[in-house]
Amino acid sequence: MTPEPALNLPRYRLVAKESTFTVRAFAQGLLSAFGHDPVVEVKELGGELRFIPGTFENASIQITINAGSLKVVNEVREKDRIDIERTMYEEVLEVSKYPTIEFRSENVAVTRLGDNRYRARVIGALSLHGVTQKNLWITGEVLLSEDGLRAKGEFPLRQTDYKIKLLSVAGGTLKLKNELKCTFDVVAVK
Repeated sequence: MTPEPALNLPRYRLVAKESTFTVRAFAQGLLSAFGHDPVVEVKELGGELRFIPGTFENASIQITINAGSLKVVNEVREKDRIDIERTMYEEVLEVSKYPTIEFRSENVAVTRLGDNRYRARVIGALSLHGVTQKNLWITGEVLLSEDGLRAKGEFPLRQTDYKIKLLSVAGGTLKLKNELKCTFDVVAVK
């Protein structure tokens, strides 16, 4: 049997208002003892998943994030929040030069865990800050419903892999480590 062309696969559209995508940075330096690990939430994301329900044959994922929509969401002083966001937009992500972050899957493998529950491993290319890195591994759990799906998981990301300058704010008293922890809980509908 010939696989169905990707363009004819059922399409699931990401629902941004029902989805969350956060990035946790880990502090080092003077303020690290006070637990100042900034958590940034993506406010604007979109994309789609394509696959045959039940088989996940020829599955593909494409996600686009507005780099200027990232906001610090954990408890930090307002002055520090403004400083962190300004530095993140202007010096770290350089959003005027690189306004979008994009992920495209290259390989999707799924294992059935139970009724409508699956463990997924996605390998893909992430374009961030003008650099595209292939072979980013993302694992998570997928729950299918009649009209869509929910996927949850996490993955690490090293900033220097994307030629990103490591953030240092508050007069150098807050510096961030290279590795970030990305967590997602996304909803997609037919």
